[in-house]
This record gives sequence, structure tokens and C-alpha cells, in this order.
Amino acid sequence: MRKNRFGLSVALATPFAEDRSIDLPRFVAHGRQSLADGCASLTVFGTTGEGASLGLNERNRALGALAGAGVDPRTQLVVGIAASSVEDAIAQGRAALMLGCPSFLLAPPFYFKGAGDEGLFDWFAAVLMGLGPKASNVILYHIPQVTSVGLSMALVDRLKKAFPGQVTGVKDSSGDWDNAQALLKHHSELHILIGDERLLAKAMNLGASGTICGLANIAPDLMQAPVNGIEEPRIAEIIEKLMPFAFTAACKALVGQRRNDPMAWSRMRAPLRSLTEAECLKLFAAIDSIRAKRAA
Repeated sequence: MRKNRFGLSVALATPFAEDRSIDLPRFVAHGRQSLADGCASLTVFGTTGEGASLGLNERNRALGALAGAGVDPRTQLVVGIAASSVEDAIAQGRAALMLGCPSFLLAPPFYFKGAGDEGLFDWFAAVLMGLGPKASNVILYHIPQVTSVGLSMALVDRLKKAFPGQVTGVKDSSGDWDNAQALLKHHSELHILIGDERLLAKAMNLGASGTICGLANIAPDLMQAPVNGIEEPRIAEIIEKLMPFAFTAACKALVGQRRNDPMAWSRMRAPLRSLTEAECLKLFAAIDSIRAKRAA
């Protein structure tokens, strides 16, 4: 049987100092405020968190800062793993395991394309064995538009059967409703998490377990409805306004507006770029107009 509902996890954005090191005070403050705003957990170092650009040492310092500030690694953290080598993937998980964190969002090896299910199974199996049984809540990450490496239904089936004490879910960020439906049909005992906020309410009513999403950085209040299976029309409107921009840069700009701290939150880690001032002004006006509307 599937575990208790996963709920709402924020794909936590990562602030940077002027030298582009992680701004730990702002990172911790944003994480703590996200929990206070109703998020059940923080997913760090994911796509919105620019995790693929973060090195091992700075990841470890950031995790230590969160734990030191009272974020419970056992129940309030999911740690993103993004690596092409098995050794690096395991190393990214070790610091979290040492803190007692059992939860991971595990992306496929993104550099090698066309590996096929057999090769991908071997890679995931090596990582899962390397992490060991303490990694007891591993969510497979399907985001082919970023990684160019998708997770087939057959691969998910094989992994969940081979590692029943570790593989507990799939995050589907493909935006493909047919794929989400197939996951809900064939893997209903797993946590099926929906990354596209526009599909969340519909998926929850079909048995989805929750979401890890970027929009929770800027509108955690609006995300409460769909995570409970209730449509919130303003979410689709916000996503539509975000789509012309690079999502992570737009999300961070909106966090800066929300926190009244625009300069610090505008910084991106290379090779990503920040929004221009004109882009920010256009985006802020559009989102403010939507947020001013009452829910239908």
C-alpha cells in the first residue's frame, strides 16, 4: 500500500550572494518561511533550485544550515540529486543521509542520450544500492524536456519491484497529461507527484499524492486548493504569464518581489541569466493583476 499523502513541497529556489555562492541566510529564511506558509516540505537542489549547477561542498553547507535552523531532515526535506556519474550521485546523497534525511528526488543521468531502459536501470540500481536502505523515500524524476532522458512505465515498474524499500514515487514534470494518467493507472501504489501545477487538481482527484512545484515559492496560498483536488483558475493564468520567460529566473524575481528583496534574489548561477529590469516590471504587473483577483 502507498504511504500517507505527500502533499505540497516547494521546489525551493536558491539565492546567491554577489560572488554567486549560496546566500545561506536568505536560503534558510526562505525555506523556513515556505514551511510557515503551508508547505509540508522543502525540495532543495531541484530544477528551480538550480541544483545541477551546485557543487558538493556548497550543497553540504546548505543542508547543514537548514538543519541548524530547525528544519527537520527526517520529515521536512527532499534532496535533489542531479549527476551523470554514479559516484557523484551517491556523494550528493551522503550528506543528507548523515543528517538523517531519507528523501531524495533522483534525476536520470542527463549527459548520455539514448541509453535505453536497460542502461538506465543499471545506473539507477547502482545509485540506489550505493545510497543504501536509509534512502527509504526515493522519488524518480521524469522531466525529459530538461534531461532529454525520460522514464518509461516499464523502467518505473522494474525499479519499484527491484527496490521496494527505496523507490516510493515518481515526480512527473513532463506536462504530459497522458503520461500522468498512465502513472496513476499503472503505479498507483507509488507517490505520483505532479510538477505541472495546472494538472494538479485533476490528478489529485485521480489518486495523485501531491506535488513538488516551483509556484509554491511565490504562491503557496494558491497551491493549497489544487493539492486538495480543487481547481484554482489563477494558477493557470500565472503559469501562462510565466511561460514567455525562463521559469527559474522568473520565479526568483517574483520571490524577490514577494520578500521585498529584489536585488539579492535576481542573481542566477551561470550559465542561466537573470531577467532584465524591463522583463521584471512586465512580469510583476501581470502577476499582481492576477493575484488581485478573487478566486472564482
